[in-house]
Amino acid sequence: MLGIHSRCVDIETVSTEIMVQAYADRVLVLVTQMGKVGNLIQASIPSTHDLDGLIENSDSLTSRLPAPPAGIQLTPLLGGAPSEHLQTLHSLYAAQIATIIWVEEAKRSLAIERRSVVVGIALRKGRDELDADERNTFHGVMHHLYRMLDEVPRQ
Repeated sequence: MLGIHSRCVDIETVSTEIMVQAYADRVLVLVTQMGKVGNLIQASIPSTHDLDGLIENSDSLTSRLPAPPAGIQLTPLLGGAPSEHLQTLHSLYAAQIATIIWVEEAKRSLAIERRSVVVGIALRKGRDELDADERNTFHGVMHHLYRMLDEVPRQ
C-alpha cells in the first residue's frame, strides 16, 4: 500500500496534519491538530470478515464513507480522551479510518491478510457535544485521507 505519506491541511481553519505509514503487520495513521501523537487506538477485524459490501458501497469521490463493520475491535493502546464525548469521537475516528484503509487495500488486492490499523488522534478541544465544526472536521479528515490514498500508485 504505502511507505509513508503525510500532509498538512487547514480543516475548519485549524492546521491538521495527517500521516499514514505502512508496516508489515499494521498501518499507522496519525491525525493531529496539536503536533503530538495523542490517543492511540488499535482497530482490528478478523480476516474472515467479508468487506465486499463495504467496497461496493464506498466512493471517495462522493464522500460516501463505508460503514465500519460490526466485527471491528477497538483497543486503546496509549493515552485517553479527557471526556466520554471525546473518547466516543476518537473511537469513531479510529473505526472509520481503519475501515477506509481496509477497503482501499482490498480494492487494490493487497490485503492478503488484513492488517491492524493504529490511529493516533490529537484534536483541538471542542465542546462536550457534537457540533457542526466537529462534523466538518471529521469529514475533512476522511476526505484528505482518501486523497492521500488515491495518490498512491496501484500495484
